[in-house]
Formats: sequence, C-alpha cells, structure tokens
Amino acid sequence: MTSKRFYDWQTSGGTDDVMRLVDCLERANIAWCAIGGLAVNHWAEQPMVTQDVDLVVASESVERTVALLEAEGFLSERFEWSVNFKGRSAVSIQLSTEEFYRNYPARAVPADVHGILLRVASLEDTLGGKIKAWSEPARRQSKRIKDLADIARLVEAHPRLWDVLSDDLKRQIQHPIKA
Repeated sequence: MTSKRFYDWQTSGGTDDVMRLVDCLERANIAWCAIGGLAVNHWAEQPMVTQDVDLVVASESVERTVALLEAEGFLSERFEWSVNFKGRSAVSIQLSTEEFYRNYPARAVPADVHGILLRVASLEDTLGGKIKAWSEPARRQSKRIKDLADIARLVEAHPRLWDVLSDDLKRQIQHPIKA
C-alpha cells in the first residue's frame, strides 16, 4: 500500500481534501505552508498519521484564502486564533491566524508528505512551532505530550537541533545519539 493510499484510508478520503486545498492555494499564488504534524512528518525519520492539516498563509491573504476555500466547498468556522475548515473527509484543516507564524510561508520548502506534494515550514520553524505549542500551559496534557514527542522526533532526525532546546526541554527528552 502506498503512503498516499494509507493516508487516504486513515482519513476517510482525506487525500482528496488535502489535494484540493493545495491546488486552490497554488492556483491563487498564495504564500502558504503546512505547520504542525504534517511538517513534522516531512522532517522526522518516521511519519505518523495525523488527521489534522495545520497551515498558515501570509497575513494579507487570510480573508482571500477563506473565500477561496469556501468557494471550493469547504465549510469554515472562525475562532480567536484560527479558521477551521471541513471538507468531505475526516481531515480537519486549521488555518492559523496567530502572529507568531506570519513569516513561516516565506521560508517554506516543497515536500512530499504521505505522497502529497505541498509546502511545509522550514525545519527550524517546524521546531519553533512545536516548542510554542508545547509551552502553552493551557493546552490539554495529551496535546502537550504529543508536541513533546514531535520535538523529540525532530531532534532525533536532526541532532543539531538539540542546541536550540531550552534547559527544560533538554531535561524531558534524551540527547540524540550521534552516528
């Protein structure tokens, strides 16, 4: 089974929704990138299935992106820090509107994640986003534990990132073994 088919099976047809999202943003020439779990999957050695697609667009493109995705058939719901979209599958799409991520699209790289071509945040930005999420005390414990695991996965795949971690994070994950 290909990684794309496995992803599609895990997300009840999510490949189509993600590909429609990517196509819509690319046709409109919007600066964007995936963040969160999809970006981690690109940079880590072993991908993990996620039903979330977290992304960010250039701040001046948020309203245009919302309008384009709604015209593409995605249903939207606005929250304080995001606009969430639902297509035809189990995939949940979350467009972050947080200032923290504003410059991520400018540093994005092309990637093949689960057999889908898209843009992902740079390695350093992916780590920074995961550290930010893990650091939020109001975040659910289960989410913070997943964020910590994602940080560990990134550091294992890219040992040089160890030097970027805070002392608190270094106490919680193991130093990567250098090959």
